[in-house]
Amino acid sequence: MSGYRKLSRPADQRKALLRNQVTALIYRGKIVTTEAKAKEVRRIADGLIAMAVREKDNYETVTVTAKVPRKDKDGKRVKEVVDGKKVTVYDEVQKEIKKDKPSRLHARRQMLKVLYPVKEVPKEAAGRKKNTKQIDLPAKLFDEIAPKYADRNGGYTRIVKIGQRRGDGAMEVVLELV
Repeated sequence: MSGYRKLSRPADQRKALLRNQVTALIYRGKIVTTEAKAKEVRRIADGLIAMAVREKDNYETVTVTAKVPRKDKDGKRVKEVVDGKKVTVYDEVQKEIKKDKPSRLHARRQMLKVLYPVKEVPKEAAGRKKNTKQIDLPAKLFDEIAPKYADRNGGYTRIVKIGQRRGDGAMEVVLELV
């Protein structure tokens, strides 16, 4: 007897499917899928959330000085002429950043092994390609999801049956974060 469901797929397709569904669950908070897939996704997602809960406060804040280009009212870089060349003007800014301790960094890398990168695309057509932004899902796990479940010992997801699928009669469920 195997320790996991094979879902009638070769290993590479099965792993890609599960990674995709775990990523969608963490990003959206809820997905609709079949019961067998939901049970497998739940195992992976609960492990990631447990890891995030364990390491949520394991960082130190560090103040760093960064050079940032000065911008005008239109958002374009300010340039000045120095020795006959146009040079961008930079300002020095103090920033507070979170520096992960080794165990949290390891947890972040373990999460990145499972989660796919997600890009958020704006709804309006103007500047669709230009205004896309990369979502940091491990940061979402550490900062938003883990504090909600800090006092909970497992059971971070819920499976609710919603009936049979019309095409093949497979039991469909909603998998959501509690």
